Amino acid sequence: MENVLIEVCVDSVASAVAAERGGAGRVELCSDLLEGGITPSIGLIELIRARISIDLHVMIRPRPGDFCYSEEEIDVMRRDIEVAKSLQVDGVVFGVLEPSGRVDRERVRCLVDVARPLSVTFHRAFDMSSNLFEALEDICATGADRILTSGGEQNGSQGAQTIAQIVRAAAGRVTIMAGGGIRVSNVSRIVETTSVKEIHVGLSSAVASPMLYHNPRVSMGKALGSEYQRSQVLEADVRKLQRAISQAKA
Repeated sequence: MENVLIEVCVDSVASAVAAERGGAGRVELCSDLLEGGITPSIGLIELIRARISIDLHVMIRPRPGDFCYSEEEIDVMRRDIEVAKSLQVDGVVFGVLEPSGRVDRERVRCLVDVARPLSVTFHRAFDMSSNLFEALEDICATGADRILTSGGEQNGSQGAQTIAQIVRAAAGRVTIMAGGGIRVSNVSRIVETTSVKEIHVGLSSAVASPMLYHNPRVSMGKALGSEYQRSQVLEADVRKLQRAISQAKA
């Protein structure tokens, strides 16, 4: 099994560097991964761009929650895309839906036009659409380059058969990238079943916080005690995933 590109989702400089060293071909940069990812800061984009040479794609998502955006939020996304372009990233990642669950073709097409010549990925808002195959046609019509999908299921393992159908229906018009819970134990089966050439992975591991003092009475986030928790992509885990892909039967 050859030529499968690994895209690693990262939220820090350390994770981006580890992803590259482990053999990833691309990173997707987000902030607030507990909420599914939102647009990262300018400073984070700048520093990661300076530290890695593989492709850097940036999440363009103005807030957590659904993917039905107001005009003001779309304007924020336009501005964030322009900023990302100025910082020499290689691509942007976004998705916009109508209240009905259909892809908002007009708005997505406008954002694609703003993003050019960058690569554009329509993220897993695709999996939240009302009809995956209708959404596929709509996204193809917008000119986007790639769709990230778990096949409309919670993870790519459960949705593998559907992803395979989407790959066939796409017929090369748009790249289909499988994602959602992909790990060493299931990557071979998912890639073999779906015939995708790109996969999207998290691979973050818990790492120790340097904080010696903990105040158990106060929590700043929605998850109690999260102030003393950290996660990071480890180089060794990316290498293991790459090895599992290369060792699988073609």
